Amino acid sequence: MSELVIIGSERSEAGIPAAMEILRRGGSAQDAVERGLQLCEDNLADHYIGTGGLPNARGIVELDASMMVGSTRAFGAVAAVKNFPNPISIARAVMEKLPQHALLVGEGAEAFADFLGFERAELLTPEARELWLQQLKTVPQESIEGENTKATTGDERYRLASLELVKRMAPHEGPWGTINIIALDKNGELVCGVSTSGYPYKHPGRVGDSAVPGAGNYADIRYGSAACTGRGELALRSGAARTVVENMRAGMEPEDACYAALQEARALPDDFRAELRCLALTPDGRHGGAAGMEGSTYTLMTEHSTQPEFRPRKALL
Repeated sequence: MSELVIIGSERSEAGIPAAMEILRRGGSAQDAVERGLQLCEDNLADHYIGTGGLPNARGIVELDASMMVGSTRAFGAVAAVKNFPNPISIARAVMEKLPQHALLVGEGAEAFADFLGFERAELLTPEARELWLQQLKTVPQESIEGENTKATTGDERYRLASLELVKRMAPHEGPWGTINIIALDKNGELVCGVSTSGYPYKHPGRVGDSAVPGAGNYADIRYGSAACTGRGELALRSGAARTVVENMRAGMEPEDACYAALQEARALPDDFRAELRCLALTPDGRHGGAAGMEGSTYTLMTEHSTQPEFRPRKALL
């Protein structure tokens, strides 16, 4: 019987205690990861995941999520999903109920969720809407009401303004970023889940690394599992999560495997560079993380924990 271990990115402590309780009762890593991320998605104080997530440049919340199982490398994901508060559950359903596919997006993902009876909900909270409106005010008026846009509809004006808003977007103050959770259950199964509302004020339809295997999420029971937060485009271009797992396959400890993956991503040119973070868990319960700045942490619970612990990530110098 394996030791029970769960790790997660910053702010995952909103869901990890409930996830660990599922493992302690003998539940599966899939159940634990799903429940942990559901609670994070339902946390209205968190503006980077689920209900209350910051919208795209047109004021619409679009959510991405994925789940991967280490023993089979089964993978399910959804992206650019609107009006469903728990995309992690839809992602798991793609993996288990639609195994001939791995990723559904937009209207197709929403139709699948409707078919399975998932409840719809308004995702844009008043607070998130106000944050978006504040950012919209940073777009010069001529970008919205210039010579070529005065006669257009409001919808078209927002579309034209979105490019300017994306260029000027700035995350709000406070906790930010995608949330991921990796769990090891009593049977030795290793499962990783990721959920996000994506880059704040992103261009409509933008999909980051969270819904892409090998980029934001990867799990292989032979070597370990890894997940990323932060600059998703860099994780996509470098295959960051898979790189971490391959580094552990080569014998690196989790922390060093994450650090090396960030070094590789840092070497890529990027005019919109922002921080990227990784964390990893091995089949025998070793764990670690790395980040692009000092003071970054990840969350840990074992079967012996009474509350979440916060461990430092290795900072990329």
